[in-house]
Amino acid sequence: MTLAQAQPQPSALEFDCDTGNYHTFCPISCVAWLYQKIEDSFFLVIGTKTCGYFLQNAMGVMIFAEPRYAMAELEEGDISAQLNDYEELKRLCEGIKRDRNPSVIVWIGTCTTEIIKMDLEGLAPRLEAEIGIPIVVARANGLDYAFTQGEDTVLAAMAQRCPTEAEAAAKQPAAPKAEPKEGQGGIQKLLGLGRKKAEETADPVAEDTPYHDHPPLVLFGSVPDPIVTQMTMELKKQGIKVSGWLPTKLYTDLPTVDEGYYVAGINPFLSRTATTLMRRRKCKLIGAPFPIGPDGTRAWIEKICSVFNIEPQGMDEREAKIWESVEDYLEIIRGKSVYFMGDNLLEISLARFLTRCGMTVQEIGIPYMDKRYQAAELALLEKTCNEMGQPLPKITEKPDNYNQIQRIQELHPDLVITGMAHANPLEARGISTKWSVEFTFAQIHGFGNTRDILELVTRPLRRNNNLKDLGWEKLVKEKAKV
Repeated sequence: MTLAQAQPQPSALEFDCDTGNYHTFCPISCVAWLYQKIEDSFFLVIGTKTCGYFLQNAMGVMIFAEPRYAMAELEEGDISAQLNDYEELKRLCEGIKRDRNPSVIVWIGTCTTEIIKMDLEGLAPRLEAEIGIPIVVARANGLDYAFTQGEDTVLAAMAQRCPTEAEAAAKQPAAPKAEPKEGQGGIQKLLGLGRKKAEETADPVAEDTPYHDHPPLVLFGSVPDPIVTQMTMELKKQGIKVSGWLPTKLYTDLPTVDEGYYVAGINPFLSRTATTLMRRRKCKLIGAPFPIGPDGTRAWIEKICSVFNIEPQGMDEREAKIWESVEDYLEIIRGKSVYFMGDNLLEISLARFLTRCGMTVQEIGIPYMDKRYQAAELALLEKTCNEMGQPLPKITEKPDNYNQIQRIQELHPDLVITGMAHANPLEARGISTKWSVEFTFAQIHGFGNTRDILELVTRPLRRNNNLKDLGWEKLVKEKAKV
């Protein structure tokens, strides 16, 4: 008789690399949220008919509805060089300028130059000078690992268009002094509407600014306007002023970025933008965990404060209050297990948050892992697992979906967060699932949106509980013979 030895728990995060995840959206889907975020932009997607079908189906907006994006479909004449690339693009861009007059046109190249036979990067500067509208070129093609990397490509291209301090000062018009006309001063004084002198109107509170003296800080990542306001106010409470966001609502308001500026990312899939800001614009990247969940938001704020030698205030109370407010959701998921198949590069941050909520993360699949950009997030995940007494999850980069399904059948997780391609097959096998794409479009950043994340996570579990209460347990956990 031999004694079975217990499997030793790993003392550090274990990484593996598989053969690749092929069941995901194309990165050109970033147009869906970027054209709404940058309100004075126009996105021109240059690709095949397949790309056009995908955009029309995935975004749910018909092309003839005239949204602020369009599809330039390649024809045989384009690929065989029978048509002039420059003249064709010029015709399209002149039409966009005449009909929509945007502040910027973003060319989304869906394939490499070798495939579509167009040197977009070479054509753009010449056409930009001719039509008088900035043209930003971004290659958001299927060579990326996740669809969220399309945003990363666009922001990296826009980061190179951000003005320096000298350029911003040169564009700033000098405000002329408005002198009052004769005869107006007496009437204004009589009515008490005259402007007071600067000394009289100086606000002592405004002079004593709440901000600490620190280098400029620019945050990057496309998030809804309420998130921008929340995160800006959170840093303002600590005396930190946000100099700008990338992207902005208007392309004409791109933030000033110069050598020595500090930058911090708000999403884990923006490693290319971070690299561009560091190498091309000579900025200093603040390597912090990402503000997803109260624990991540606190760590993000504290890291920024530490870089500027500022003592964070009220973080313990703020985080504790948030956890207390979502206790009803925590009771549902505490002690349950979750498995990430990998889809949108938010997996590490969500796994860390759910571990703090009391769940056991069995495995984290992720399409692409930039260990430098996510180093702080990985360290916080390891720390969270140790503090919560949970085993360290295995992280599989570019996971093979077939092998993943075999492991899921062995592990029997309570919840699988997966792409849309595998949700229904897993549900048919009695496994509760949640679409990972929903976390991409939901507001999940900051302290105030913790409840929204847990609403998404617990929805399939609450649905199953409600079906059981109705006596439909077979519908929930009936094993399918496949």
